[in-house]
Amino acid sequence: MKKTILTLALSLAAVVQADEGMWQPHQLPELEAVLKAKGLQIDAKSIAQLTAFPMNAVISLGGCTASFVSPQGLVVTNHHCAYGSIQHNSTADNNLLANGFLAQSLEQELPAAPGSKIFVTQEVTNVTPAINQELSPQLKGKARFDKIDELRKSLVADCETPGYRCDVYSFHGGLEYYLIKQMEIRDVRLVHAPASGVGKFGGDIDNWMWPRHTGDYSFYRAYVGKDGQPADFSQDNVPFTPPSYLKVSAKGVQENDFVMVIGYPGRTNRYNSAADVRNQFTQVLPQSKAYREQAMAVIKQHAPEGSEARIKYESILAGLANYAKNFEGMIQSYQTGSTQQRKDEFEKVLNRWIKSSPARQAKYAPAVRQLNQLVAQQAETQQRDLVLNYFGYAQLFSTAERLYRLAQEQQKPDAERETGYQQRDLERFAASMKRLSRSFDVTVEQELALHFLKQYAALPQAQRLEAFDGYFGLNGVVDEAALRQKLAGIYQGSQLSDEAERLAWMGKSVEEFKASTDPLIQFAVAMYDSRMALEQQQKEQAGLMAVARPLVMEAVIAFNKSQGKPVYADANSTLRVTYGSVQGYSPKDAVTYQPFTTTAGILQKATGVDPFDAPKAQLEAIKEGDFGSYKNAAGQLPVNFLSTVDTTGGNSGSPTLNGKAELVGLLFDGVIEGIIANWDYDPATNRSIHVDSRYMLWQMEKVDGAANLLQEMTIVTE
Repeated sequence: MKKTILTLALSLAAVVQADEGMWQPHQLPELEAVLKAKGLQIDAKSIAQLTAFPMNAVISLGGCTASFVSPQGLVVTNHHCAYGSIQHNSTADNNLLANGFLAQSLEQELPAAPGSKIFVTQEVTNVTPAINQELSPQLKGKARFDKIDELRKSLVADCETPGYRCDVYSFHGGLEYYLIKQMEIRDVRLVHAPASGVGKFGGDIDNWMWPRHTGDYSFYRAYVGKDGQPADFSQDNVPFTPPSYLKVSAKGVQENDFVMVIGYPGRTNRYNSAADVRNQFTQVLPQSKAYREQAMAVIKQHAPEGSEARIKYESILAGLANYAKNFEGMIQSYQTGSTQQRKDEFEKVLNRWIKSSPARQAKYAPAVRQLNQLVAQQAETQQRDLVLNYFGYAQLFSTAERLYRLAQEQQKPDAERETGYQQRDLERFAASMKRLSRSFDVTVEQELALHFLKQYAALPQAQRLEAFDGYFGLNGVVDEAALRQKLAGIYQGSQLSDEAERLAWMGKSVEEFKASTDPLIQFAVAMYDSRMALEQQQKEQAGLMAVARPLVMEAVIAFNKSQGKPVYADANSTLRVTYGSVQGYSPKDAVTYQPFTTTAGILQKATGVDPFDAPKAQLEAIKEGDFGSYKNAAGQLPVNFLSTVDTTGGNSGSPTLNGKAELVGLLFDGVIEGIIANWDYDPATNRSIHVDSRYMLWQMEKVDGAANLLQEMTIVTE
């Protein structure tokens, strides 16, 4: 490769016009002039150093972001990021979701949900040459996929040591590869969570909306062995001493102040083709939204509010609702905006630029054609792929398949096993078997299975799977009564609803699976060959993509650079830095939103009924108006604020920092008008929503009595 992404990013400081971009830390020095002009007061080079403050205070939860805020391993993140652990520790008689939780001492802290981890990034190494030198142009399809997979596993195996986890991530569709090493802290405990009437105030109604009044924060603590190294849960473990931690600002921010967010954004698709965008927004997202809404309706119908079953499904319901509304917002923005027109126009201009040079034409044009063909091929079976994906909410079926796959993979040498089934993955695998105990109800599960089986049965015959049809007897018109009876027999005859039984199957052989009379195990055995055939097809396509997409991305990057446009990689769950300022926005004619909300809005919204059921103690404290040093210049207490930082899912819980790298808030959401930014960035509507540190500190002090945590943190007032 002639140029790395860092080289392509030279002079970005002079060309970036908006606060667009989820930047890799090593790119930050190139943006120093922009950052300093906007209000950064610390050295930009320190943000590029993973082992220096503030980067080493920011951590991943494996789906959300968090940060250390004390020398005793205290961790702050979003309430919705800790939701699974709060739900895991809740029962109908002791509902921590509804009432909140506070440990007044270390001894009172509760184990987080099984499998909860804290990841502290240690090293990031560019391994592109090590991978590319092994990939000849003749290596295509599944052979190429397998070679890349082999190289990744080898790099990971050489990197990992006890207590540390490594992974190889691709950037720009395989144009670059980075090996990332993280400390894996596996003793995580729940310390504090406000009541849902604070942490989830507004619920699904206010989700993705502004104005917002949500106290979306909670606290964990990281524990390690007495030697300071990661260890399994033990009463003998001690709080982890982080290399650094963030000071928490009681002063907060004002309109137009500089802010930056450090976190682990999940995935964006800003470089996808115009054809892929059209298919996603006209086919995939509408159907996915419908399936999510259907799943929620089934769960709510068969798990009444306040029941043990409902508590078990609260976290699943929250995830379903979050993305159903996310998809709705994106679809609406797509239909009323110009995303598709601009994507189409960009491809026309890009293709003209490619054709204008014989060298570019020879190098890039075939890759562009092949990529479009591969995207079209993937769309041919997307109806089936979607419905089978949502059938996975009938969790015992997918659990049985995973267990049987584990037995198959364990026949191979560890290095040859599929990712997710290697020795390094077994602890996570077992944790998922344990978590199921607190997120599963037989009645709800059967109804979900029945619902999505009926959706599957409506598919065109060409998209059906013979083994799936045969197992459920779906050979003609669906007899719902017979299908319901069959499902009842499956669940009554299976022992996989028992945690000990699930864990026991992790050590059994393929022969034992084949000999089993458990109907769910029989399902897994019956489906195995079909699943493997589909997987081989997917790997063949992925291998072809691994040839075409890097070349297309190389062309896109070179073209964007020639046009003075920002050059950054799509989000892929790796550490990124974004920056911007505190600003409101105007989503439509005659509507202008201010950048702050205050506790006055809580009083206006509170009804005493979920999701606007603010706790009585909080309402009384707000009415008293004792906001102390946390109030703003107008004597009000800010709750949430807006900024222009460029973020997405996975950034939830990310620390929002001022120019001194002090924590002034936690990012927890975006606005509905800018939600399409996963695919198409618009500076006019791209706004992130943060919970204000002043509100968090006030709630902890005046309402929840969390004085022990406030004393533990370093709180700054200037």
